[in-house]
Order: sequence, then structure tokens, then C-alpha cells
Amino acid sequence: MKIVPNRIIIILVVFFLQQTNVFAASGPPPPSSPPPPPGLPLDAGLFLLVIASLCYGIYKLNRIKNIKKASN
Repeated sequence: MKIVPNRIIIILVVFFLQQTNVFAASGPPPPSSPPPPPGLPLDAGLFLLVIASLCYGIYKLNRIKNIKKASN
């Protein structure tokens, strides 16, 4: 059986066309950046929270003091 040169050329052309498809393929898209953190202000309610906690602490201390006085 004799190999025909036309078949070799066709095989080589198909082989090289397949290689160009591999090199022409694009990569995956770049990853998206994470969303920015929410801008929640902590300063506004923090002062009120400190004042409320001090008032509650004073209330509890006075209550304990009054209970001890009453039991004596």
C-alpha cells in the first residue's frame, strides 16, 4: 500500500488547525472584587449606650445598698 502525499498534507493541515484553536481559546474571566463593607456609624449610639449603662449600674448599686440597709 502506497501512502498518497495528499493524505499526508490533509492530515497535517487538520492537525495544525486543531492546534490554533487551542491557542486561540480565551481564558476565564477575572474574578469580581468583593463588595465594599457597609458604612455603619458606631459613634452615634455609642455615647447613649455608655450613658444608659452607667445609669443602670448606678440603679443596681443603689438597689443593692438599700436591700442591705433594710435587712440590718
